[in-house]
Amino acid sequence: MELFRFQFKHRGFSLSYLDSAPGDGDRPVVLLLHGFPDTALMWQLQIDALHAAGYRCVAPDTLGCGQSDMAPRVRDYNAVKVASDSVALLDHLGIEKVYVVGHDWGAVIAWFFAAYFPARTNKLLVMSVGHPTSYARAGLKQKLLGWYTLFFQLGGLSEWLLRGEGRFSLRKVFASHPDMDEVMARLRQPGRLTGAVRLYRAALVTVFIRRQPRVSVPTLGLWSDGDRFLTEAQMLDSEKYVDGPWRYERLRGHHWISLEQPERLNQLMLEYFS
Repeated sequence: MELFRFQFKHRGFSLSYLDSAPGDGDRPVVLLLHGFPDTALMWQLQIDALHAAGYRCVAPDTLGCGQSDMAPRVRDYNAVKVASDSVALLDHLGIEKVYVVGHDWGAVIAWFFAAYFPARTNKLLVMSVGHPTSYARAGLKQKLLGWYTLFFQLGGLSEWLLRGEGRFSLRKVFASHPDMDEVMARLRQPGRLTGAVRLYRAALVTVFIRRQPRVSVPTLGLWSDGDRFLTEAQMLDSEKYVDGPWRYERLRGHHWISLEQPERLNQLMLEYFS
């Protein structure tokens, strides 16, 4: 199906988003939040299925990613501010409430969206990353799997290594990504890799150390058993921080659920939202 790309202004930045049904106020809306190292286009197959089922899909490029502006300061990438970008987008479009879907870093932003803006959230569906407090309190195994979150703090050095072809390159660290050629080409564009990893740099304290608000909306957590970056425990323990109805599904496969298991994910989303 045809997707429409637009830009809007918030916090002094031009932010890009995809919209499957511009101006259609009758369809329920699904907000789709991408993770690292992806863009809004990762949701193409989900948008196709959701739109065909009667939903309107809105998928922003996170600040620093895709066709959105790159911010000059690390603090501009604060996770709560990035979640507020999506609220501003809904205000811009005149949309009151949405079903919120997030994967990887997009799941972190989705947790923040639902926690800080519950009145704007119908239901929450998060993939791979559990509630930020659950992630922060996860055990040694999660700390070891998430070593790259500290590696990304090495400004300049980490970008130099990630762009290369060695042990710490994007191609090696995230080798399980289904389309690393596209990722490498996109993040070699000037400033784009720095813009993407600044989410991690801004999050070191706000996400990984501080206790975060609880979530009151219905929540579905998905985790895949071949995930090389995240443990099942940090998703399972998220139930402790959800006051609304909680549901968990364990999937077969690797980290990039929407790209690797689109039919299964589409089925789960349509069942859950209905």
